Amino acid sequence: MSYCDVAPGDALHGPYHDREYGFPLRGDAELLERLALEINQAGLSWATILRKRANFHAAFDGFDPEIVARYGAREKRRLLADAGIVRNRLKVEAVVHNAGVVLALRGTHGSFRGWLDAQHPLPKDEWVKLFRAAFRFTGGEIVNEFLMSTGWLAGAHAPSCPISKKIAKARPPWMRSARRRLR
Repeated sequence: MSYCDVAPGDALHGPYHDREYGFPLRGDAELLERLALEINQAGLSWATILRKRANFHAAFDGFDPEIVARYGAREKRRLLADAGIVRNRLKVEAVVHNAGVVLALRGTHGSFRGWLDAQHPLPKDEWVKLFRAAFRFTGGEIVNEFLMSTGWLAGAHAPSCPISKKIAKARPPWMRSARRRLR
């Protein structure tokens, strides 16, 4: 059963499925948030992450990379004591480190999105190698879900899902590259 079969109409999953999953993201804070949520989902249900999403957003200062990258020991202790988020030291450390990577990508590619665009299109295994070389806590499933959920890899929605048409109008990167290959 796919996400498209179970999410529509669900109070928690429905809005995410219908308005966010697979739609392209552009801003560094948005992309860092999605990567952080995918990292924190590891070993847990997506429902848990969706329930805690507002808490994550508040706890991590809206995922502003400039702020999060400067988190020191005090902020990390605060996060590890926050019952509203996932309190896992490795995941907290990864989000802080990854915010620093996003800042570095601004220097080399203008933005996180610029870096993603510069790499695209790649097969999943090549994406995983790139992410593992720069980011922390980015295994195959995390990278795959991050890229599908933000529009760089196909597969977020079943072709029969009505949301597929809305995503096509948003012209996600995977769709643009598929059109180039057909020409």
